[in-house]
Amino acid sequence: MAHVLALRPASSYVPPSLDEFFPPHLFVGTPFEMSRLNIIAVIATLAIIAFFGAAFRRPQLVPRGVQNMGEIALDFVRVNIAEEMLGSKGKKYTPYLAALFFFVLFFNFMGIIPPFMISPNSVIAVPMVLAVISWVVFNVAGVRKHGFGHYLKMNLFPPGVPVVLYVLLTPIEFISTFILRPITLTIRLMANLMAGHLLLVLFYGATTYLFFHAIWWLRPLGFGTYIAGFGFTFFEILVAVLQAYIFTLLTTVYIAGAISDEH
Repeated sequence: MAHVLALRPASSYVPPSLDEFFPPHLFVGTPFEMSRLNIIAVIATLAIIAFFGAAFRRPQLVPRGVQNMGEIALDFVRVNIAEEMLGSKGKKYTPYLAALFFFVLFFNFMGIIPPFMISPNSVIAVPMVLAVISWVVFNVAGVRKHGFGHYLKMNLFPPGVPVVLYVLLTPIEFISTFILRPITLTIRLMANLMAGHLLLVLFYGATTYLFFHAIWWLRPLGFGTYIAGFGFTFFEILVAVLQAYIFTLLTTVYIAGAISDEH
């Protein structure tokens, strides 16, 4: 957000646009050339490594401090997502689901932490990669459980349906299961983070303009936009957690469906 506000003319208010998500590259012409979003993604990844590294570097029988926080966080994914949806089979998939949840969560939080104020999940590349990985995981799980041919048959030719309806039902099932799932996972995450970032920029950009550049009788309105932005920041915290939970939960649902004996 700050990099865009700095480029705006001081005498006028320019509303946020999609240019927010395409910041200029840094270190141009060097092997380290990257955008601001790339740097934020690296910082978020290092934060995940640092947190769990500190939590489980010297685990104690009775957890305290950071270890206690780490165990509570992992237990949330294991109990409330993996075991809730997969039962005893959840243990096998907990490492991936935990990594997915905290990767999405930390990346989401970067959108509300100064001075970053933008999430790498608000552009399509990161959510798309995560969605494709989840797509591969649940399909591989299904193929390993049932075999390739039987897995396709289960998904494309549901039992108990009149044969004549397969002409219509099979293409729908193929598109729904093998094409739309990664697309919907991608769009759901990206759209929520993109909208949240634009609204925060709108509120705080308007606050800056009203306080410092607007004519005198409009300046008190800056208190209103600031309060709205401050309140929306707390809402974005909820969205960050909720979207990480939904993304991971849907992945778990797809895994459960792929390894299930009944469709």
